[in-house]
Amino acid sequence: MKILLILGFGLSLLGTARAIDFGGANDITAVSGRTSKDYIRTRLPDGSFAAEPYAFGKGGSWSGAMADASIDKLNFLDVAHTIAPPLASQNYIPSRDPKTTKLLIMVYWGTTHAPEHASSTAVYERFQDSEAALVNFNNSGPPPASTSTNAGLLRPHNLAAESEADGPLAAAAAENRMRDQADFLNVKMLGYDSWWEASSGDFRGTARETQRKDLLEEIEDDRYFVVLMAYDFPLLWKEKKHKLLWETRFSIRQHHHDFDKDLPAMAQYAAQYFGQDTHGLVHKPIKLGHVDIGEVKSLGEVPAK
Repeated sequence: MKILLILGFGLSLLGTARAIDFGGANDITAVSGRTSKDYIRTRLPDGSFAAEPYAFGKGGSWSGAMADASIDKLNFLDVAHTIAPPLASQNYIPSRDPKTTKLLIMVYWGTTHAPEHASSTAVYERFQDSEAALVNFNNSGPPPASTSTNAGLLRPHNLAAESEADGPLAAAAAENRMRDQADFLNVKMLGYDSWWEASSGDFRGTARETQRKDLLEEIEDDRYFVVLMAYDFPLLWKEKKHKLLWETRFSIRQHHHDFDKDLPAMAQYAAQYFGQDTHGLVHKPIKLGHVDIGEVKSLGEVPAK
């Protein structure tokens, strides 16, 4: 019954016209697409893709760290209505009949959580204070009596100061590990795997070090995202087996954007990769313009029949 209800609203998704506000700014939209080796779309004689009927499934939403009315007020149907036209542009057609439905497209959306930098936390500040106190102590006072030629470089150890520094250092290291875990979670959610892997390792002083910094700056900035995961519906319906055929992940930074206004342009741009393998991250600026429908004018009344 739940699946039938999901199929039931399918055709209505394309029936609602609406004005679209694309936000009025240029920004980077990232898209990542993967396909199963078993998924091959059929092309018609004119080169277009054959229609593939689908049903939507509610995957769920991921709330950001702060309240954001532009996304918090949207529900599953709002997001589905917006994504349905871009899907139709690639000949993915909503279906009412489970017997002819080919795909179950699960929809996930939300805002990533930017991890807190250890260097900006109170723990890190305490570590810096402790380290500064230790350095000041070791650099102060007369050197101990010694006949060594290096005596002037030696200072007595302050075990208490070193012990005090160890605690904040360990805490800062723990926070950095948590930051790395949060970064990796965002990488997987956004589809940034290829960039993450390409910039991994010790590449200090090379171009890859710059790439890594750019990556971290991007994924550690809150981003709006949508994930579409298309499953083999007949296999799920008849045999209760889950087989992922394709997935598309697309996102844009939250700063200076509103999810409800920018989602149509994001989805339309990402649509060219629906059901396609991007072979890594597609990462380029897109125009997020504004559609002005003008003043609404009456063309007169038509007598009812």
